[in-house]
Amino acid sequence: MRDEVFGPRMTLFADVLSVGLATALVSLPLVTIPAALSTACAVLRGAGEGQPATAGRYFALLRRRLRAGDLVAGGAAVAGVLLCAADLALARAGLPGAPLFAVVAAGIGVAALVVGLRACARPEALTDWPAALREAARDAVRDVGGSALVLLAVATAALCAWMLLPLAFLAPGPLALALTAVHFRLAVISEN
Repeated sequence: MRDEVFGPRMTLFADVLSVGLATALVSLPLVTIPAALSTACAVLRGAGEGQPATAGRYFALLRRRLRAGDLVAGGAAVAGVLLCAADLALARAGLPGAPLFAVVAAGIGVAALVVGLRACARPEALTDWPAALREAARDAVRDVGGSALVLLAVATAALCAWMLLPLAFLAPGPLALALTAVHFRLAVISEN
């Protein structure tokens, strides 16, 4: 487009950052993290269909879809993180079999993280969390490479947030973009 100073790619980059900032703000109560991230993925999915990927569209979609199921999903996610942290703390306490238990607990935590994040990228997450989780678990098993990409995206977001704290408020946007890209990647692989 001639009127754009930087072109459509820079516009998408700016939109991803604004959606990321909106997602970070909505995620502050912690129990809203799954709803916030799945809404960000939905907004970015819509960008591929010609819909604007703006913070305004993000908040409009979030207002329409926020329901009790989203808060239950958020509560389950927070409880899972607390349980995994408690299990790992107990393993560090020097209990018999602690090293093996720590590896198993970390593996379960990583698998739950991958399935939960892949569920946020699925369109079903907007209306039906159990269906999104079932399909995400199938996707995680069928597409191990995509699951590795999800873990790489999480590690990159965490590293950026650790290196420069203000980036923590922008990191959800690129993370949602990565989750959406992994979801589209699986659709392309399934077609071939």
